[in-house]
Amino acid sequence: MLRILLVEDEENIRETVKLNFEMENFEVVTAEDGRRALKHAGEQHFDVMIVDVMLPEISGFQVVEQIRLTNRDTPIIFLTAKDQAQDRIQGLKKGADDYLTKPFVFEELLLRVNRLIERTSKSPEVQPDLFRFGSNQVNFATYEARGNQGTFTLTKKEAMLLKLLTERRGEVVSRQQILQSVWGYDVYPSTRTIDNFILSFRKYFEQDPKNPAHFLSVRGVGYKFVE
Repeated sequence: MLRILLVEDEENIRETVKLNFEMENFEVVTAEDGRRALKHAGEQHFDVMIVDVMLPEISGFQVVEQIRLTNRDTPIIFLTAKDQAQDRIQGLKKGADDYLTKPFVFEELLLRVNRLIERTSKSPEVQPDLFRFGSNQVNFATYEARGNQGTFTLTKKEAMLLKLLTERRGEVVSRQQILQSVWGYDVYPSTRTIDNFILSFRKYFEQDPKNPAHFLSVRGVGYKFVE
């Protein structure tokens, strides 16, 4: 039985969509807010995720961005009332595979879900999630990296932080955003922890760690990655 994570804060929509998918022989796990969605996504396997954007506490955009730091494969569809072009563009940039606006017809949602599942099931060979910059290389699937000190293995947190920065290359990412996306929403380390991670990245990947070209500090805000 195929499994769906349905993230929707409006109870009537959540229960109606859940019932319709169950009638189509799907198993549906629901979450009414972003915090519960992240908990389910981190602990269980799903064949597809359907996520609203406007959620309590943590927006759907933030939920998907955090999921994509460790899970590139599960198809995700945004199902939302936010129907502006910039909203759709932002949703796809955050890592969604599809974007459907409310009001919607269930048959269309079902068709999109089935097509995404069919597409992913036909691609059993996982392509390496490689990122290259300068003479450096990082495989985000295996956490293996190549830099100044040869080949080495990143920790999971290092890989998540590095992925966040590289996917937002050219943008300033605040310390608060880093804490929320990489460490979660319940327990934060000190901001000094982030500083130490950045120092490690400079040691790993910069030709001159004291004059970094890739991992830049933005005083009072956070960090920026540039290629």
